[in-house]
Amino acid sequence: MIVKANKFFTGLTHHPDAGKLLLRLTVGILLLFHGVAKIENGVGWIAGMLAKQGLPGFIAYGAYIGEIIAPVLIILGLFTRISAAVVAFNLLVATLLVTLGKFFTITNVGAWGLEGEAFYFLCSLVIMLLGSGRYSVASNDDYR
Repeated sequence: MIVKANKFFTGLTHHPDAGKLLLRLTVGILLLFHGVAKIENGVGWIAGMLAKQGLPGFIAYGAYIGEIIAPVLIILGLFTRISAAVVAFNLLVATLLVTLGKFFTITNVGAWGLEGEAFYFLCSLVIMLLGSGRYSVASNDDYR
């Protein structure tokens, strides 16, 4: 009986392309909120942090690529793997510049201090590995 129930449930829930779409939409839409904040407030504060590290300030404009352009492409399923790699790199740089001090912290609700950054970084890597799936603007080559 349990085996039949498991097969029935598996049959109802086995939709890997829908799962890829849901993952892409979740990561892409949530990252766009960060991109909108960059549009509204600019990236001058990022340029300042880069300058303190001895890096050129123009690198800050990469935040627009990693938090607006790449998430839109991920949502559409267009250039999905490279866009996800861009997001992962963007998250790595942001973590190193802004939140690395939270690496060994736990919040007052028991979450890891870098939980959000880790979520976006790892989900981006998963998207990069899986590709866009069937429900995308991309050609078949992107989701094989």
